[in-house]
Amino acid sequence: MSQAGPGTLKVGAGLAEHADAVTAAERACDAVLASLGDGPDPDLVILFVSFQHADLMGAIGDVAHRRLSPGVMLAVSAEAVVGGSIELEGAPGVSMLALRMPGVAVRPFTSEDLPAGEGEEAAAEKIATALNVGGDLRAVLLFADPFSVPLVRLLPAMSRMCRLLGVRRAPIIGGMASAGSAPGSNGLVINKRLSRTGAIGVTLRGDIAVDTLVSQGCKPFGPPLVVTGARHNVVFSLSGQPALQALHEAIEALAPEDRRLLERGVFLGRVVNEYKDRFGRGDYLIRNVVGVDQSRSALAVADMLRVGQTVRFHLRDAVTADEDLRLLLAAQRLRDPALGVLLCTCNGRGTRLFEGKHHDASLICDALAEESGVRPPLAGFFAAGEIGPIGDEAFIHGQTASAAIFRSRGIAED
Repeated sequence: MSQAGPGTLKVGAGLAEHADAVTAAERACDAVLASLGDGPDPDLVILFVSFQHADLMGAIGDVAHRRLSPGVMLAVSAEAVVGGSIELEGAPGVSMLALRMPGVAVRPFTSEDLPAGEGEEAAAEKIATALNVGGDLRAVLLFADPFSVPLVRLLPAMSRMCRLLGVRRAPIIGGMASAGSAPGSNGLVINKRLSRTGAIGVTLRGDIAVDTLVSQGCKPFGPPLVVTGARHNVVFSLSGQPALQALHEAIEALAPEDRRLLERGVFLGRVVNEYKDRFGRGDYLIRNVVGVDQSRSALAVADMLRVGQTVRFHLRDAVTADEDLRLLLAAQRLRDPALGVLLCTCNGRGTRLFEGKHHDASLICDALAEESGVRPPLAGFFAAGEIGPIGDEAFIHGQTASAAIFRSRGIAED
């Protein structure tokens, strides 16, 4: 575990595009060192390695250790990497985020440290013990191989751990490695240990604030509805009427220009915290409507639903995704300066969704820039699934931009 002493939070980032892995690593380190400036070695360095260099992650890690001497180092293989306002799609490169965090304890962990096969509450208590976390937990950064980690069980247990500790605002954020599309084709490094399976991460405790932005890229249509009939992932009735009829009525009320968005599919958002008086964009967990049963007028959804939950239909396209991200960034601009950003954006975004390049990274950098125009250091990757909170609970998402925004302690309330 790395424990920093007194001082000021400082974040540096570096991106290098090069066909040679070691050269890319060296140049990314040069950029990180220039960004960090003089001072102690970073407490945490996170590397993002494009798939072209995934077989040389060990060599890239060796360069980072030699040049940066991090207290803890993580590395993730990716379909594409992100640095500053650049999304390096289709090109070989390395991106790095380095954090010098005075007064912050950085505890690395792997999935081997986490209990498996437990009930949610028992697992939550064991995870808290295994990770040695308490009420000063500020964030959990988590990266996983998509083929070997059951996040549908792990994330609820980790979210419950945060609630048990009384740190509901400690986000769990990260993403799934995306360099390969088959088991064993991704790479995860923790310090100097390389694995092709499992999960890696760190807990951050102490003098730091970590805010989150989770842009699911959707906009609602139709009224909020209550699930009045459901079994597992099939919804039979909404607010007392057949589910398919409720969907048809919501579609009929759409403007013609919005109906065209249905070509990308229909989504159902379910409210995570039913105790709120009103529900906004950030209150819905978005999941695909994956099928229709005409004979029963039912909808199949990529989520487990139960009677009594509040839901609402949603649409998604490039315009709504852009609008959603801008709205969330507007709220972030009301807060104190962002000192650094970790971005995990879906590999279905980028130029697969937007007409221009660098959409998410450039929009975030511009929105969070200081009045002088200086942009915050940013690094990240295109993920095969993004981890981020909706309400007080962490989920695995798709088609989402999920960001951790690092700020000085004392800005966000406990």
